Amino acid sequence: MSQSAARTGDSPEPTAGDAAMAAEQLEERPPSPDIDITKPHIARIYDYLLGGKHNYAVDRQTAEQVLKVIPDAPLGARLNRRFLIESVRWMVQEAGVRQFLDIGSGLPTQQNVHEVAQSIDPDAKVVYVDIDPLVRVHAEALLATNPNTIFLTGDLREPEELLGRPELRDHLDFTKPIALLLVAVLHFIEDDQQAYATVKTLCDALPAGSYLAISHALKEESTDQASAVYQRGGLSGRPRTEEEIRRFFDGLTFVGRGLARAADWAPPDRPYGIAESDNGISIGDPEAVRKLPGLCAIARIDR
Repeated sequence: MSQSAARTGDSPEPTAGDAAMAAEQLEERPPSPDIDITKPHIARIYDYLLGGKHNYAVDRQTAEQVLKVIPDAPLGARLNRRFLIESVRWMVQEAGVRQFLDIGSGLPTQQNVHEVAQSIDPDAKVVYVDIDPLVRVHAEALLATNPNTIFLTGDLREPEELLGRPELRDHLDFTKPIALLLVAVLHFIEDDQQAYATVKTLCDALPAGSYLAISHALKEESTDQASAVYQRGGLSGRPRTEEEIRRFFDGLTFVGRGLARAADWAPPDRPYGIAESDNGISIGDPEAVRKLPGLCAIARIDR
């Protein structure tokens, strides 16, 4: 926006890109009237990076701007998905966890949490939570015939409200271990105090033997630039340093490799790494993978 437009409040002249996006939006129809397709949304941008189809022109435009500063962002999204799949598989198969609370779950894609967990134990219980109404529409359609999995509309930044939901308490047994999944979501809470307090509140509500799995954007020049793109689109973004990410696990016991670069992380039962054939997620060029700015870990709640 020009300085004169900013001072006077006049709208800037529309660009050719704005006109193209407006035309594309006219052709797109959301499945529910409460879904705003004029503003980008994190879940839909992530879906686009994963190669999904549940996104709109404004999401694709923002994603393309992110790709200018992080060209390997789709690879990072796949690597993040691999962490989610392998974390869930290990927690069910090796740690004996049968309950999952996935906050910031995003749009359904291949090998969702309930599909991975219930392929090992059909009785595993899963609660998905997301703030995006489009996620709700697709999740409810996917889960219509799955009594062991439910979806709740909720905000990670309001953990007390979420923990007090009767649907959550009816579906999960808080006297038995629960896996809390905060995958690629905490870096969208800009306020550090709020982010740390949110994780502590959620972990304090879980019994001993529960687990916390986190993946988080690492603060580097490229992620700072990507955050600026999100902020211009009205979204939040806060990559953090390794020390800042490690603080989310205060008082917990790391398992396996602990906090590691996403490219170097592996579940405890696969100490020598993950073959692409293990979970069907292709990560491509190993050298490109190692440069991706993200950290992840699983930790156990022992108290």
